[in-house]
Amino acid sequence: MSDQHRAVAIDGPAASGKSTVAKRLSKSLGMVMVNSGAMYRAVTWQILQEGVEPADSEAVIAALRKMEIVCGVDDGFSDIRINGRLLTEELRSEEVNNSVSKVAAIPEVRNRLVAMQRAYRASNDVVMEGRDIGSVVFPETPFKLYIDASEEVRRARRAGDGEADAVAARDAQDSQRKTAPLKISEGAIVIDSSEMGIDEVVEAAHRALISLGWE
Repeated sequence: MSDQHRAVAIDGPAASGKSTVAKRLSKSLGMVMVNSGAMYRAVTWQILQEGVEPADSEAVIAALRKMEIVCGVDDGFSDIRINGRLLTEELRSEEVNNSVSKVAAIPEVRNRLVAMQRAYRASNDVVMEGRDIGSVVFPETPFKLYIDASEEVRRARRAGDGEADAVAARDAQDSQRKTAPLKISEGAIVIDSSEMGIDEVVEAAHRALISLGWE
């Protein structure tokens, strides 16, 4: 991992607004935006296609070993291919929503994908969003944000996007898993987006980065 490239780590629970903030920040800062969650969703989608039970960690690991996973960049944003197939809308399916936390809790899955996430920084300045970016992927970066919102607001946002997954259940799974749980990493600035519009949240993120030493 090169010290010549900077990393902005953005963590937070489902529907907190972290993806939108990451997209806007990456564009304004001229950096590559990486959606780490899409990687876990892609692996989840593939194992579901193969008929593997997401809670069966041994079966998931066996399927993972056979997967060809290629992470790239297209127009400043990360993309992912599994066995040669570029995955986009498939990653937002209800079936994937309901299973991704189980798959993401498996250490072997996280180990492989974290290595791929770190590889982005070898050749790019990155704004990466997820659930363990500041705590595990880039713990050494000084630029850490945690985007939060109330459960009620986040549930309404998911419903507005046509996604009916239970945010409380996903939060509990992601926060309580043994490997790389969702948490506020040391040194992160917390931004509560519950009562803020997206422009306000992005502006707050810019101010936070400056307070963390961004020049």
